[in-house]
Amino acid sequence: MNQQAILDILPGHVDGRRDMMIFGHFLEHFHRQIYGGVYDPGSHLADENGFRRDVIAALRKIKTPIIRWPGGCFVSAYPWKKGVGQRVPYYDKAWRVEEPNSFGTDEFLAFCREVGAAPFICTNAGAGALEDMADWVEYCNLEIGEWAALRRANGHDEPFNVRYWSIGNENYGAWEIGAKTADEWARLVLEAAKMMKRVDHEIELAIASIPDLDWNAKVLRAAGDLLDWISIHGYWSRASDQGVFEKGYDNLIARAFEPEERIVTVKHILGSLGYLGKLRIAFDEWNLRGWCHPNFMSFGPADRALMDANDINSNYNLADAVFTACFLNSCLRHCDVVGMANFSPVVNTVGAIFTHTGGIVLRPTYHAFDLFANHSYGEVLHSALKSPSFEVALADGGARSVQHLDAVATRDSASGALGITLVNLHGQDAISCRIRGLGGAEFDSAVLRTVNGESVESYNDVDQPDAVSISERPLTIDDMNDFSVDCPAHSVSLLNLF
Repeated sequence: MNQQAILDILPGHVDGRRDMMIFGHFLEHFHRQIYGGVYDPGSHLADENGFRRDVIAALRKIKTPIIRWPGGCFVSAYPWKKGVGQRVPYYDKAWRVEEPNSFGTDEFLAFCREVGAAPFICTNAGAGALEDMADWVEYCNLEIGEWAALRRANGHDEPFNVRYWSIGNENYGAWEIGAKTADEWARLVLEAAKMMKRVDHEIELAIASIPDLDWNAKVLRAAGDLLDWISIHGYWSRASDQGVFEKGYDNLIARAFEPEERIVTVKHILGSLGYLGKLRIAFDEWNLRGWCHPNFMSFGPADRALMDANDINSNYNLADAVFTACFLNSCLRHCDVVGMANFSPVVNTVGAIFTHTGGIVLRPTYHAFDLFANHSYGEVLHSALKSPSFEVALADGGARSVQHLDAVATRDSASGALGITLVNLHGQDAISCRIRGLGGAEFDSAVLRTVNGESVESYNDVDQPDAVSISERPLTIDDMNDFSVDCPAHSVSLLNLF
């Protein structure tokens, strides 16, 4: 092992506190995410509410803190009032399929309760009316009024008390139903925020946004004082309309730090407009992989066979786990401003969990979440990493220098236990990380957990559910002030000292 990185940790300097909501997820009415995914009343694996018990158990295991719903592009034509009480299937104009409409607000909130996750409702700011947004808050949170009465009639006497709400989804984009200019968006956000907070002033509001100064200047100057979150999205590898996924580990992993660039840009925008410390970033849709939605802008028919390409498990390998770990490390490094992130989606499509008639498959990304959610801690310690880089050839013929190792140190404020994430981005070469600065601390045990597989192409499937998994081994450390940890190629490791 010729390569070495150096991580200097300053235990006396805490950069900030991690918000568990960065480990959130996202659920949309698309393909098999809901019907045949989390909600499958006909399955022998479903509970009395129709929810898949195995999916709920998997989400509980990774301590899923918050779930965003119902979209996504779907929400911009979603008539939520038709999704409570008596249900009638209708035509979904976003994805051009028939929406069964049997999974609505009540079902989503029941699902969140079973998972133990906070609900995050994204409202229809496309084809919807301002009053519909405010009425939705009333239905969920009030004791009085027409829509609160309907909730009680539907069997829910007590308010749901949904705290997190979003005004719109990607309304800046031409692909979205009800797309807006910045001026139009600023006006709509102001009026929607006024109405929603007059229904319940304790809710927290996010708005769909982009890392653009001019866009945010108009919106925040109009409505910033009524908002709590600025929402951004990101997918870095798109599937073609023919369901073809981008190949090549190096080409994919070259984008591992692009989410952090987006975070930094928005952070600077918030600072320049005087909202740093007042608004936080919700990265409430993100994934390395983009969804396959053929004919999205050409208005041709939905092609479910091509959408099925999203559910081929061999598409999801160690590039996904490594990218996910780097994304979460970026959120930790910027914990002063990133308070929420929602991996897109919960199940199927490009999700971390795959459902089939006999059970589930946990894709490599799931195991990265498992490491972070269960073995990292609340305090983010200041650290300095010096890592070598390597060159990768890109599909467009160019090249990029990629950092070999990524690392973040966290600590439990009560016990003093440490969790150090070590992500080796290189597809072939291992690297040693020399860790310094912990000489004043006393630890009795050290455990190294690693997500990895035989090659960069390793993936989990029905017939090979553990090709990518978490291994665990104890370490013996003689000198806590200066020691080294070996990180195998294409791996995500988390070292716990306690």
